[in-house]
Amino acid sequence: MFAANRRARVAIATVAAGTLVALAGCSTSDPTDTSADGSVTGDTIIVGSFAYPESEILGNIYAIALEDAGFEVETKFNLGPRQTTIPALEDGSVSLMPEYNGNLLFFYDTENAARTTAEVDAALETTVPDGFQVLNSSPAEDKDAYVVTQELADEEGLVSIGDLAKIEPFSLGASPQIAELPYGIPGLESAYGLTDITFVPIEDFGGPDTVKALVDDAVQVADIFTTSPDLVAKNLLVLEDPENLIAAQNIVPLLNSNIYSAELAVVLDAISAALTTEDLITLRDRVEGTEKAQAETAAQDWLTEKGLLN
Repeated sequence: MFAANRRARVAIATVAAGTLVALAGCSTSDPTDTSADGSVTGDTIIVGSFAYPESEILGNIYAIALEDAGFEVETKFNLGPRQTTIPALEDGSVSLMPEYNGNLLFFYDTENAARTTAEVDAALETTVPDGFQVLNSSPAEDKDAYVVTQELADEEGLVSIGDLAKIEPFSLGASPQIAELPYGIPGLESAYGLTDITFVPIEDFGGPDTVKALVDDAVQVADIFTTSPDLVAKNLLVLEDPENLIAAQNIVPLLNSNIYSAELAVVLDAISAALTTEDLITLRDRVEGTEKAQAETAAQDWLTEKGLLN
């Protein structure tokens, strides 16, 4: 079983991406299965993740489901940013990553104008390099969002970002970069005509300090990611974005084309179809909240609940 195997096996690989980065994960006990550069030969699928809980949860979901479907699977989680994961996918030391369609597109094409899920998915098809492949994206998204308290939304009739005109002037709490980013202060003006904003920089990228500032009314609007468990725990509302100011960030499998098969696509497409943003909030809350569940446990339970295991 995947859970038992993964706990029993650990390997270290090295990926060249300008610097040497240690990659923790799993390997088979047979050394002949692993080549000198750290990649695994044969039909083994090596699932990676970025270095944060949501990505590790998603990596576990992929790995458990694929092993359940009969694939040979290993994991190398907590790899770091794309400057590490993309070279690892290129050299085969990782063969599958849970990705975000918007960020992946802009990694390769910073000037791309795609914003909706359909636009971003279509652009990715022609933007990812030869040797890579993306499968179907999921409805689940983890992206920046403009958020208010449900109490303020009810009082002022706030549904979408444009409705913030009703509460101008207001304070916006967000990471310092929002002052300059196209979907930040400049975008709020160009897309929604919002100009009377006091910007309050907060360094934790939508984390507890940002949430506290919003709940305490130190700011009336905050930039918080759409899978933050605090959205539920603190009764917060993500404002709709009808102008698509903030580009889509749907979960999408990115793979080294060498591992592609119709059977693999069936497994991963079923996961993508079933996964929702609300699921990610719940999964993150189990792992990052008071329960402190293992990412593998949360992933296994989600797959079972969705009927995606044999």
